[in-house]
Amino acid sequence: MTAALLVDLALALLLVGAAAWAQRLVADLRTLPPADAPTAGTVLASVSVVVPARDEEQTLPALLRSVAEQLPEVREVVVVDDASRDATAAVARAGGARVVPAGTPPHGWTGKAWACHTGAEGTTGDLLLLLDADTVLRPGALAGLLAAHTRHGGLVSVQPHHDVVRPYEQLSAYFNVVALMASGAFTRRGRVHASRAPMAFGPCLLTSREDYGRAGGHEAVRADILDDAALAAAYHRAGLPVWCAVGGDAVRMRSYPGGPGQLVAGWTKNIASGAADAAPSATAATVAWISAHHAVAVGAVLSLLVALSGRGASLVAGSPLLWAVAYVAVALQLRWVLRRAGSFRWWAWTLFPVPLLAFDLVFARSLALTVVRRSVPWRGRDVSLAGGRSGEEVA
Repeated sequence: MTAALLVDLALALLLVGAAAWAQRLVADLRTLPPADAPTAGTVLASVSVVVPARDEEQTLPALLRSVAEQLPEVREVVVVDDASRDATAAVARAGGARVVPAGTPPHGWTGKAWACHTGAEGTTGDLLLLLDADTVLRPGALAGLLAAHTRHGGLVSVQPHHDVVRPYEQLSAYFNVVALMASGAFTRRGRVHASRAPMAFGPCLLTSREDYGRAGGHEAVRADILDDAALAAAYHRAGLPVWCAVGGDAVRMRSYPGGPGQLVAGWTKNIASGAADAAPSATAATVAWISAHHAVAVGAVLSLLVALSGRGASLVAGSPLLWAVAYVAVALQLRWVLRRAGSFRWWAWTLFPVPLLAFDLVFARSLALTVVRRSVPWRGRDVSLAGGRSGEEVA
């Protein structure tokens, strides 16, 4: 066996191993269960919807219309206006919601945690459904959420299907996949390590008021930037289950429609802090997967340049055939995950080095702000990271 063939074999084994390890993390991208029709005499729990909102006049109408169309009907919809600088409050009232001003968060609270806490305190339903303002429920979504909660209890969490509209939004591809993988919530056997706290997805959370109180509610996670992950950990400490699903056709969202700057700011806030909260084994598998994608992108591009120019062959480890096959395999696996994560276009996976580069740049920015500056900007506020993975808004 020649040295070149041995190199190809070793590289192929490493790439296949990384892909298989990561695939285990997304082997069970389950959606909400179908809801059984209630039988005569069934007493349905009342549902209160809480929407924390800051500058959400553009997104609220679609959410409020979708909630109004749900069966069973919700008891109330409370929009917590978190010092919005636009017409959020007026739009919410026009959509039939009750508006509660959040006021200034007390010292040590993030704005979103305080808004969720304020909204929960101002509702009366047996169940609390916390929704981000850019989320939309398709017909039957609430019934599916209730069915999942009846079966699993505790905290039901859904990562909405990402509706991708404009070309720049395709650059969210790797962020969406990494969020699913690093959560460790979608292996065939559940969490990667059952002893570690589970993860949750903040855009859509359903819980009973009783369990919310047992876990400490948002007061228990008042200083955490990633309040969803921290809330899941609080439920875990209280001995309560956390069950996750992807949105599929039931729960959708369109993140960062305000332009590339909003996309960069949003993922900057989330990605580095999220890496610190993930289980080590899930983090390692995700890092190995991302590293394999970098290797394939570089190997394929260099092989193409060598083929076109006839120079630089010594710079490439592995044969052009290896990198061509690896490129196709990586693109197809990415396509499989992206189709379950959102409505990403063909070029997001065919030209995967482009969104991969976007991921690298935003992750580097997030890491620099997290480690060096110790704060990240978001919606006109600086979110301090001086306390480690917890933070408070300082402006």
